[in-house]
Amino acid sequence: MLSVIIPAFNEEKTLAQVIERVLVLALAPQVIVVSDGSIDDTNWIIQDYQRRGKLIGVILPQNRGKGAAIQAGLEHATQPYTIIQDADLEYSPEQFELLLEPIRTGKAVVVYGSRNLRHPHVKKNDFHYIRFWLGGKVVTLFGNLLFGTHLTDEATCYKLFPTQLLRDMNLQCRGFDFCPEVTAKAIRLGHRIYEVPIHYEPRSLSEGKKIRAWHGVEALLVLLKYRFAPVQNVEPQMNADKE
Repeated sequence: MLSVIIPAFNEEKTLAQVIERVLVLALAPQVIVVSDGSIDDTNWIIQDYQRRGKLIGVILPQNRGKGAAIQAGLEHATQPYTIIQDADLEYSPEQFELLLEPIRTGKAVVVYGSRNLRHPHVKKNDFHYIRFWLGGKVVTLFGNLLFGTHLTDEATCYKLFPTQLLRDMNLQCRGFDFCPEVTAKAIRLGHRIYEVPIHYEPRSLSEGKKIRAWHGVEALLVLLKYRFAPVQNVEPQMNADKE
């Protein structure tokens, strides 16, 4: 039912642990790991698992960005739904079932895992850096104002989409701006984004956290762009080609 795309850039310290945690899930998802121009042992780890038939590995020769890595992985996705899993240990793959539940019950077709929603069985999340938490809040509020939505965590990694919907989005963004692009396009295409609370264990900058302040500014610009973009930049490519 589920394809898991794991984009990785120099994540040798945590990648194997993430892969193992995904592979042991009862859900038995298809696993696609994309090295985005890594220069450490990330490529070797991916190739080792691929040789053993555990996953599909994609090795990009140059660093092109998270969005580009996800798009490369999407070419290999065969399951009806696709989720993005970061290669660090901030997000727990054991929570995939939480995101799939609204789909199985018919409540939604697009589901985000929110780090800001509270639930009695989910520990309150610690964001480490107030500037990252505040930046995510600003991006989410801006998106809500633009699109008339009520999201609590636009910037979350855990975004679950029908695989074909992602393919139909005519994706353009190559970096972290992938996230606001798919959010904006999902809404423009008429899909309500359903959120479920998730647990989150942030890592520090010294541990390899790659997001920076300018990515927040970039997200705001992307949301603004796709709120008012011409229809051919938002609608499925097959429809755009007919216009």
